[in-house]
Amino acid sequence: MARGDGRLTHELDPHDQGPQDQCGVFGVWAPGEEVSKLAYFGMYALQHRGQEAAGIAVSDGSSILVFKDLGLVSQVFDESTLATLKGHIALGHTRYSTTGSSTWENAQPVFRTTKAGTGIALAHNGNLVNTAKLHEAASGDGGRDRGSQLTATTDSDLMTELLAAYPDVSVEEAAMRVLPTIEGAFSLVFMDEHTLYAARDPQGVRPLSLGRLDRGWVVTSESAALDIVGASFVREVEPGELIAIDEDGLRSQRFANPDPKGCVFEYVYLARPDTTIAGRSVHSTRLEIGRRLAAEHPVEADLVMPTPESGTPAAIGYAEASGIPYGMGLVKNAYVGRTFIQPSQTIRQLGIRLKLNPLRDVIRGKRLVVVDDSIVRGNTQRAVVRMLREAGAVEVHVRIASPPIKWPCFYGIDFATRAELIASGLDVNGIRASLGADSLGFVSLENLVAATEQPKTRLCRACFDGAYPIPLPQVVGKHVLEGIGRAVNGVNASAQGNGAAAVGPEPDRVEGLAGADSLRLT
Repeated sequence: MARGDGRLTHELDPHDQGPQDQCGVFGVWAPGEEVSKLAYFGMYALQHRGQEAAGIAVSDGSSILVFKDLGLVSQVFDESTLATLKGHIALGHTRYSTTGSSTWENAQPVFRTTKAGTGIALAHNGNLVNTAKLHEAASGDGGRDRGSQLTATTDSDLMTELLAAYPDVSVEEAAMRVLPTIEGAFSLVFMDEHTLYAARDPQGVRPLSLGRLDRGWVVTSESAALDIVGASFVREVEPGELIAIDEDGLRSQRFANPDPKGCVFEYVYLARPDTTIAGRSVHSTRLEIGRRLAAEHPVEADLVMPTPESGTPAAIGYAEASGIPYGMGLVKNAYVGRTFIQPSQTIRQLGIRLKLNPLRDVIRGKRLVVVDDSIVRGNTQRAVVRMLREAGAVEVHVRIASPPIKWPCFYGIDFATRAELIASGLDVNGIRASLGADSLGFVSLENLVAATEQPKTRLCRACFDGAYPIPLPQVVGKHVLEGIGRAVNGVNASAQGNGAAAVGPEPDRVEGLAGADSLRLT
């Protein structure tokens, strides 16, 4: 069955889903501008962060209109649709489901009518860890009083419900009451009929940038989206900060003390290379990772080549530092995965050959260094090594621009479960043997952190070292709300019934089951 975005597979190998980007958020306040088109192009710039659903909400000062659907930005919106979305405030969202299933109900922006009678629309990037507790607060009496109002199964829906629950205060005051109760990663843009809001969790796990237009303001997940819509970068939204933008200008207040823990994996893979995070260019970081990788794991070889395209900057850095020529050994077909036509069994068995094809004249008789950004299950790298050997490579040395991924992420990246992470059960030599490579080297965590030019204490590194900066509750996981919903309706949602995994709370004992929906900490 085709995904909502029309892809045949998540990644190069249909059996090797890589780390999935969380979501992209975009907000604009700009009277006199075509804000829906600004949101559309901003979402285009953020398409890499979420490819399952897209949506835009607009306000003309009297009402809020939301249009959303499953699919890519270009599939959901056209000129005629955008022409109906008129106003001076807009939100945009591109979604990959890190909480809740990929359904229309879970697409964003989320909308609610507040108890005060105003509308509120919200878009969220990240993942909360106290979802079950928030669900209890939003539902009342364990979900029996108002649970039917919670039609979606996302933490974003819960936050919107909580913001809308105050009858006698403004949305801004409601946010100052609700945001301190939320735990986890959240970069938010939300709005009522007159005001655009932005907020970032106290740890600042996910990026959020503020930009200036000639006649307005923009808030978005990545600074690259500011460039696309012609906005100038002002600053990042600070951890623990709530921003409000309306006809009176921009105002800021703190709802929590900052404790920065930005996601280091944004530098490795998630963010666009033309984005800047915490003052550091992502492209420059990836080049430096490659240089440090070459110093850590040198090898005699004839050619350095990337696994396109995420391994390209690090491969360039590796070639610069090692003195080994850089070249393209694989050609990627960027379009074959964006069709709704299902492949025949014969074509499906070709696996990554649907998307990658070797340049045999470049590869034949060469000792190769193949650089990739990360290894999850290892299926893709295994197939690449095999393909290169079949094309005539005499040696294949694999180099990875991140440390081994050993732990699941609960802050907005949809990794495989820990049982599926190849590095959680094998040492480096065991992984090398599994891939069929002549040698294998990962950049160290110390060198990765150094390449970001950020202090280690300001980065979340949990997927690499298991040190989770935001405490985890008893039950966490992508489908935890769906499990709660089944329990409310009298269905057994125990660990056995919903795929939860019973584990210990210490970082070195966090384990997951293959295919688990959620994780239970006991």
